Formats: sequence, C-alpha cells, structure tokens
Amino acid sequence: MKSLRRIWLRARLSVMSLMADRRGIAATEFAFIVPIMLVLFFGTVEFSSGIAVDRKVTLMARTLADLTSQSVSVANSDLTNFFNASNGIMTPYDGTPTKATISELYVDPKTLQARVQWSQGAVPRGTGSPVAIPAALAVGGTYLLFSEISYLYVPAVGYVMAKAGITLHDVAYTRPRQSLCVFYPTTNPLPVNCPTS
Repeated sequence: MKSLRRIWLRARLSVMSLMADRRGIAATEFAFIVPIMLVLFFGTVEFSSGIAVDRKVTLMARTLADLTSQSVSVANSDLTNFFNASNGIMTPYDGTPTKATISELYVDPKTLQARVQWSQGAVPRGTGSPVAIPAALAVGGTYLLFSEISYLYVPAVGYVMAKAGITLHDVAYTRPRQSLCVFYPTTNPLPVNCPTS
C-alpha cells in the first residue's frame, strides 16, 4: 500500500510541477502566431505590389493616348514606337502580359454616339463599331483617341491573392492636339477632311 501511495504522490507532484512550468509557453505562442504573421506580411506585400501595378496600368493608358494625340498622322512604325514607349512604363514589372489597343473615335453630331474610325493593337476594334464614352466627352463632330490597357497581374505568392492572377485594366481618352483628327494610315498627301464614317 505504501508503494502505491508513493507512486500516486510522485505522479501528483509531477503533474503539479508540469502545470507550474512556463518555460515552453513562448515557443508555443510563437508557433501559433507565425502563420498569421506570415499571411499578413505576404498579403501586405502582394497587395502593395498590386496597387503599384494598377497605377502603372493607368499611366500606360494615359501615355499611349497622349503620344498618339500629338501626331497629325500615324504610321504602323509610329504606333509600334508608342506601344513600346508606353510598355516601358511597366518597368520593373514584366510587360509581357500587357494588352494595349489605341482607337480613334468620331462622335456623331446627331446621335452623340462614338464610333471607331481606326483601331490598332492587341485587340483592335472593328471600324464603325460603337463605343460607350462618358457623357462629358460626347461633343458632336469631335474626335477622341481612346486607349485600352489590360494587364494580368500574377502575384509572387499565390496563397494570399488569386493564384492564377488578377486582370487589371484601364482606359484613357484624349483629343487630338495638332489637328481635328489623327490620320491612319499615313498617306501622302494627307486628306483634306477627317473621315466621319
């Protein structure tokens, strides 16, 4: 009976000393907190990077429309240079998943409906196809240069955001600066009147 009592007393003392021991608590708390902290860290990094890329997509759209609006007429080589220059804005991010299109729109004076005069780029619009524009830009008989940019942002760590990526896109509108419209393709001599069909 005495040996049973000693065993019971030792077990009880062992359990009490184990409950009083706090040496491993920091390691246990650390093991619980590390996964949450890593998700927060990588989430912040990916979200910040995504915002930076989205800003560059906006700048790219504005630059493409702005460069094209400064010409009286453009040739294929000019448009290639405009696409390359605007694509350079994506540095240091990979510019490969970028799709850029530039179109000239004519706003019909009777219906105030914008229609494509010409379009070039990754996904060109059909000539004469309608394009919805903001009401403030719907001034009859005027031309608009309309750039569309689409970029597939693939996060470095896909566990926090979408693994396949997020498509970012933006558009920009500008009016021709040197003439009433921008002629494409370039002909010699240039037509006297801008096309309205």
